Amino acid sequence: MLIGELSARTGVSQRMLRYYEAQGLLTASRGTNGYRRYAEDSVTTVRHIRKLLDLGLSTEVIAQVLPCAIEDLGRLDLCPNLVRTLRAELAELDERIDTLRRNRGALAGYLPVV
Repeated sequence: MLIGELSARTGVSQRMLRYYEAQGLLTASRGTNGYRRYAEDSVTTVRHIRKLLDLGLSTEVIAQVLPCAIEDLGRLDLCPNLVRTLRAELAELDERIDTLRRNRGALAGYLPVV
């Protein structure tokens, strides 16, 4: 399928699809006319990418996680590399949450108690 059809079927702009390709998340072949041609399973791949982005993962992390994605959206095959990656992401997220809580408490300390 051409990029326009993939865009229409996934709701993702053509510009973002080209970005995913540049990041190594999506592959396309080139027709003799130079147009990108995507395989049918690219629809599922793009949906996985969007789901993982919505979870707050970076495209670098998604590149590691995507090979573990299985057909059923929202499910990942828990290969060892994926488990390590997700645990590291959770640890970073917990650290950011702790920092935000400390910052919030410090900021709130400047306000008068009513």
